Amino acid sequence: MDFPTHLYIDGALAKGTGQRDIINPATEEVLVTVSTAGLDDAERALQAASAAFPAWAATSVATRQMWMRRLRDEVIANETFLRDCVHNEMGKPWAQTEEDWDRLVVSLDFYAEEIARISDYGITDRAGTHTHRMVHEPAGVAVAFLAWNFPLLNLAFKIGPAMAAGCPIIIRPSEATPVSAYAVGTLCEKIGLPKGVVQILCTDGYDVADALTASPIPQVITLIGSAKTAQHIMRTGATSIKRYSMELGGNAPVLVFADSDLDLAADIVTGVKFSNAGQICVAPNRVFVAGEVYDTFTEKVVARAKATEVGFDKAADITTGPVIDGRAWTRIKGLVDDAVANGATLLAGGDRPPHLNKGHYMAPTVLDGVTENMAVYREEIFGPIVSLIPFEDESRLLEMANDCDEGGLTAYVFTRDLERAERCAAQLRYGEVQINGVKYDIDLPHGGIGQSGIGHDCSTLALHDYLVLKRVTRALDTTETGRLNA
Repeated sequence: MDFPTHLYIDGALAKGTGQRDIINPATEEVLVTVSTAGLDDAERALQAASAAFPAWAATSVATRQMWMRRLRDEVIANETFLRDCVHNEMGKPWAQTEEDWDRLVVSLDFYAEEIARISDYGITDRAGTHTHRMVHEPAGVAVAFLAWNFPLLNLAFKIGPAMAAGCPIIIRPSEATPVSAYAVGTLCEKIGLPKGVVQILCTDGYDVADALTASPIPQVITLIGSAKTAQHIMRTGATSIKRYSMELGGNAPVLVFADSDLDLAADIVTGVKFSNAGQICVAPNRVFVAGEVYDTFTEKVVARAKATEVGFDKAADITTGPVIDGRAWTRIKGLVDDAVANGATLLAGGDRPPHLNKGHYMAPTVLDGVTENMAVYREEIFGPIVSLIPFEDESRLLEMANDCDEGGLTAYVFTRDLERAERCAAQLRYGEVQINGVKYDIDLPHGGIGQSGIGHDCSTLALHDYLVLKRVTRALDTTETGRLNA
């Protein structure tokens, strides 16, 4: 198939000043060569978004909804095309590409509906001399930096609320996975979306990305990525006052108590950890297991790891695909080797699956006896590794679970004792605590605490990242002189 290669700027597909080979990590072969944006391209996108803002902000909610639904219909009509883009540029198992595509459909639907529920509201005047209204308005031009692990899902989380709120958005996909985003650009051009409302460009070098954040034009900078990247963006964006919304990484703990449903816990831990090759920001990283059930739980996790299908076959029931590139594979392998060298026991995986002679594959891996001194314990893994740690004391357990330099995004608790579950949830410093299960959806807020980010993706809360509040105060006819209170 012909994969999309062009930027989408000012309502049209365009060649950039640079180009980049996109490598399928499952085959290690060039999938396609795409255009990339240079400094002139980035400036043209900024100017187009700025020019589009007054008209798009003033566009009625009904008209914005119409455009969002037209784009949604094209996304639905081009399901196979979009999923093929994700499948081939990431090596992601075919079944898992459905989530990427579906989140884009759902986001456009949800935010088209949700923006109509945002309403202005009044404030009571204590003296009875004035009326006051709080009015929602679009914040301005937004720039979105996307991670590579969910090319369409990450785009969906930004394009939906931005379009609904009336904010033109410049989307900068990861240089590793721009093809899926470029495919969305082709659909935007196809429906004739008003110029400058959405722009999609993979940048040719970090200086071009920095130009987007350093410009005074954007009022909103949003990111899905690492804390290190977030810090860099905030530094380069300090040329003007901007709003930031950032979903960053974490080092998710799992608390498996002795009374928990061990099969359920093992299913969720391995299901999340081995899907997308563990390249998920909410993937369980440190699995703390009560000593009395540690051996039993370990056996269940190991059995699931060894039964997991690894590969790249559209027609097969694959769970784990490759990691994104050779550098990622080397880093993950280094974490495993460091753990073993420092006393951990390798129970499954730990290297390339023997039946695959190419591709950046890491077999589903289980490490026993992981301790605090190991890098695999301290760092976000972003790979298919389950790290098992026994515990005996609940108070010490919570202290260890909260000891996380990477920030607090997600924590998991498994127990049949709901009082204990709620007690743990109250003490865990994470933006999300999942008890006896896991659920994410477009209407559920997703965000972290501390180094895991600011703002939220998904839910109504995400809309408020793109909206500002303005107070409109009117003196009543009976008022003679207002008192300045400033």
